[in-house]
Amino acid sequence: MIVVRGSAELGGLEGLRRPGPLVLVPTMGALHEGHLNLVRQGAAHGPVVVSIFVNPTQFGPGEDFEAYPRDLESDLALLAGEPVAAVFAPTVADMYGAPGEVSVRAGRRAEGLCGAIRPGHFDGVLTVVAKLFGMVRPDIAVFGRKDAQQCLVIDQMVRDLRLAVTLVDAVTVREADGLAMSSRNRYLGPADRARALCLSGALAAGRAALEHGERDAASVERLMREALSGADVIDYAVARALPEMSPCATPLGGGILLAVAARVGPARLIDNVALRVDAQGVAETHLLAGWPATAG
Repeated sequence: MIVVRGSAELGGLEGLRRPGPLVLVPTMGALHEGHLNLVRQGAAHGPVVVSIFVNPTQFGPGEDFEAYPRDLESDLALLAGEPVAAVFAPTVADMYGAPGEVSVRAGRRAEGLCGAIRPGHFDGVLTVVAKLFGMVRPDIAVFGRKDAQQCLVIDQMVRDLRLAVTLVDAVTVREADGLAMSSRNRYLGPADRARALCLSGALAAGRAALEHGERDAASVERLMREALSGADVIDYAVARALPEMSPCATPLGGGILLAVAARVGPARLIDNVALRVDAQGVAETHLLAGWPATAG
């Protein structure tokens, strides 16, 4: 496993481009089984490069940039047992230099949900992802479906800017009790960890309502919000139409994202499930149409 710690060393990745496509798995470190699942899905397509970079531009004032868990050596040890060809762990200076004047502005899919709660967040995400695409030059990039709005915002950037990369959204990996794996779960003590189950419980309540024939968006959202009553702060509990993230029309049908975000103790957590609702019933689906979606 090659470890590239600076942009000047990126030439070492060139030998990985044959015989198959080069795959990028972008992360902010603090790796867990969910990240390893992204690696394994990516390895089915070609050599995998994992980037580890805590991106300052996607954190707002008062958010947890300074506290965000960082342990590069533990991350490298974890990746050593996986099908990883290289790790790219740049510094802030490598990624942004000084001064940085050009950035990417998110489109309409960033409106609402986390885009409303965290102004500027998706601009920072798109800017760093565009930089990673330009530096690593992957053919395929794998993202976790738990960050559904992020996946769809990146998909819009790839399509609008005609970037030559194929996006894959990988299924959310969960603990045995249903809690979606997240680096921020490390913030939770035992009591908060138990309360955090209300997020997956809210999605289960919304999905159950759909499976029992409920097709009114407001009713599904109300049931999800009620199930989040154990959280300290509820940011949202909504149904959105895929892939544009627009409010759902009633009766509900087609691609639907059930999405929740809430603060439990010291952690702000998100979760979601992408569903297709039609005459055959309700089934989980990919976020990206024609998965994996090809840009351009």
